[in-house]
Amino acid sequence: MSELVHAVIVDDVATITLDSQHNRNALSKPLLDQLHAGIDAAEEAQARAIVLRHEGPAFCAGADLKERSDGPPDSGPMVRALKRLMDTERPTIAAVDGAVRAGGIGLMASCDLVVVHSTTTFALTEVRIGVAAAIISVPILRRVPPGKIAAAMLTGEQFGADEARTIGLVTHVTDNVATSVAALVDGIKAGAPRAVRETKALLHSVPTMDRDTAFAAMEGLSNELFQGPDAKIGMQAFREKRRPTWVLSESDQT
Repeated sequence: MSELVHAVIVDDVATITLDSQHNRNALSKPLLDQLHAGIDAAEEAQARAIVLRHEGPAFCAGADLKERSDGPPDSGPMVRALKRLMDTERPTIAAVDGAVRAGGIGLMASCDLVVVHSTTTFALTEVRIGVAAAIISVPILRRVPPGKIAAAMLTGEQFGADEARTIGLVTHVTDNVATSVAALVDGIKAGAPRAVRETKALLHSVPTMDRDTAFAAMEGLSNELFQGPDAKIGMQAFREKRRPTWVLSESDQT
């Protein structure tokens, strides 16, 4: 089997690259299997962040339609990939320097941060081939109010990077994706590992809680963190006007 996904870990950052250029990085079963292997490697290495990028002119063209037409559908690997990108403790960053279509938008939207080139175009083309953007609606509609993406989902019309940022589908629009991603990674690594993990978790959990439950849970977390070793290191570094050097705990290393 050819290598459709490359995973490398350098300086505690896992970079996973989609490289199935013959079909515009379509979400074939082999590509998804290798994507899972890349996420496995990032988890096993306790990477501080995961960057999902691509080779070629397209980030991802969506489902592999030839594969889908040749046999019964199996969306399990895709669902698991989206869940893993959303649920991993590590911040995930989609680095998008080319067109994104259909299921590729769901893959991108499952990442915490989405950095796209200013010329990037998007389209949710499912209705035009007789299906719906069903699975990917889960991560998409957790980012974007339904009314702001209804036209794109109902018509399959193309839209650009500025509109994607306006509606909340992407977080950063830039003329240099690599530089912008590097700055985000550096910012993540400047934070304490546990503090970053807890921040990602609360970004997902707090919006689902009622007000009093959220305040109670966050009060407990805040008290615990302020009394912990990272706060001592961080506040000492703040007083000394230097970048802190974090000491990895057992949970950071396992």
